[in-house]
Amino acid sequence: MANYFTDHPEIAFHLDHPLMKRLVELKEDGFKDAKECDYAPVDHEDAIENYRRILDITGDVAANTIEPNSESVDLEGPHLENGRMIYASKTFENLDVTRKAGLYGVSMPRRYGGLNLPSTVFSMMSEVISAADAGFQNIWSLQSCIDTLYEFGSDEQREKYIPRICKGETMSMDLTEPDAGSDLQRVMLKATYDEKEQCWRLNGVKRFITNGDSDIHLVLARSEEGTKDGRGLSMFIYDKRNGGVDVRHIEHKLGIHGSPTCELTYKNAKAELCGDRKLGLIKYVMALMNGARLGIAAQSVGVEQEAYNEGLAYARERAQFGEKIINFPAVYDMLSRMKAKLDAGRSLLYCTSRYVDIYKSLEDIARFRKLTPEERTEMKQYSKLADAFTPLAKGMNSEYASHNAYDAISIHGGSGFIMEYKSQRLYRDARIFSIYEGTTQLQVVAAIRYVTNGTYLQVIKDMMQSEVSEEMKPLKARIAPLVDLYEKAVAYVKEQGNQDVHDFLARRLYDMTAEIIMSLLIMDDATRAEGDLKKRFADSANVYVRMTEEDVCAKSYYVMHFSEADLPSFRAE
Repeated sequence: MANYFTDHPEIAFHLDHPLMKRLVELKEDGFKDAKECDYAPVDHEDAIENYRRILDITGDVAANTIEPNSESVDLEGPHLENGRMIYASKTFENLDVTRKAGLYGVSMPRRYGGLNLPSTVFSMMSEVISAADAGFQNIWSLQSCIDTLYEFGSDEQREKYIPRICKGETMSMDLTEPDAGSDLQRVMLKATYDEKEQCWRLNGVKRFITNGDSDIHLVLARSEEGTKDGRGLSMFIYDKRNGGVDVRHIEHKLGIHGSPTCELTYKNAKAELCGDRKLGLIKYVMALMNGARLGIAAQSVGVEQEAYNEGLAYARERAQFGEKIINFPAVYDMLSRMKAKLDAGRSLLYCTSRYVDIYKSLEDIARFRKLTPEERTEMKQYSKLADAFTPLAKGMNSEYASHNAYDAISIHGGSGFIMEYKSQRLYRDARIFSIYEGTTQLQVVAAIRYVTNGTYLQVIKDMMQSEVSEEMKPLKARIAPLVDLYEKAVAYVKEQGNQDVHDFLARRLYDMTAEIIMSLLIMDDATRAEGDLKKRFADSANVYVRMTEEDVCAKSYYVMHFSEADLPSFRAE
């Protein structure tokens, strides 16, 4: 029987990364839950085995329920009835099966009925479910919104809402409005305090809200009258049980048809303030978005894998000119690049997830005891790394998902353009990944300060000091001159002293940064792996390093020969 986790041992490989030891130690905080909870692990090995069991269940559900339902969900989609969103019929089946399998409350502490799993494992589950149906992954993975409520809500709110999510209720984050997309400072949904009822009331419209008719919403709204910027925004909790919000429209989208994208009207809806006033955008949405961006990176890797699977299977079966097309250089070149992007992108995803886990676990421990000076230093270090790596993981993987889906169609030829083949759906689904939760261009904006302040360069130089296997040493030697080209390109842009030039070249510096880091990550994977996986990762490293050479050499040349005079002349004055 198919299993989307065990069929791809490259996923489980990342459970054995050396940093997992520290990650599990912090997440389990001395394995103290084992004294009171019979499903809590007693040591590191028990925790890893627990992760494998949950991932195995997820892989089984993904392969044998969610994927078989995916075409029906894509064709039917959600619909609107009397101001309510109704899922596609097979989506209800997916929700029922994942609830019965216990795949909710993934990141929440066990005292609330959660599984207390680290972000790394949640990302693996997200990848597996996305490979089966990226649209359903959206609905399922939005349970991660509860992390923000757990972090910033009151004790009473945690007790009230977290157990409901652990039992399988759904969530959404209501941020975007008709006049406030990427620029969330322009949010105008009005929040006013009702003195008589001792509650907040929300009025206005939200647009492009994924899973917008969910059970529990986190809502960004303007609580400070007379303000027009981010300092007047607060975060609120809206409970669907209280009424006051209707679905006005469900968007008809290119892809992810099973994931309802809603326009909502708030009419005096009762809500609770989450955290402190005026920190909604400045603090809480930033935390919410970083988690969402990691989720999109995992969603992207799932589609990268499925697109590769589809292309590979078709190439092995399809014959032209008396030969299987997998033997044609043009085809196996595409497949080798697809696999290299997949393996390197996955390694970046789980590297980022581990960084998030370590600093988030230390933050959680700090709720109950004072951190040691060493722990505070560790938390600061990994928080910075997580902040730097998240835009790389989201941006690069969302682009790679589109690349792989595009190439899967190319391998299928004319058949790839036919709706009966899955490749077209993967291509349609993948296109949104580099748009929502911050476009790739916004990921560049988030990352560029770490380019110019030398953070990434130091990370790369530290990684270059790591030992690699004999087989990887020639590849590592090829990376060394690329690091020099990258360092010179960054210095050149800074020397220009021109913000327009800096911004125009930022994407090229971002790409170079990510590709060098991913080259080093996949070489490390090939060094640590054993058996068949060692050969697979070595093949991917060999291809990916050459792709990086191709790109870094070209982009560094472009950057080093660019000046203010080369800026496009058609820009608006």
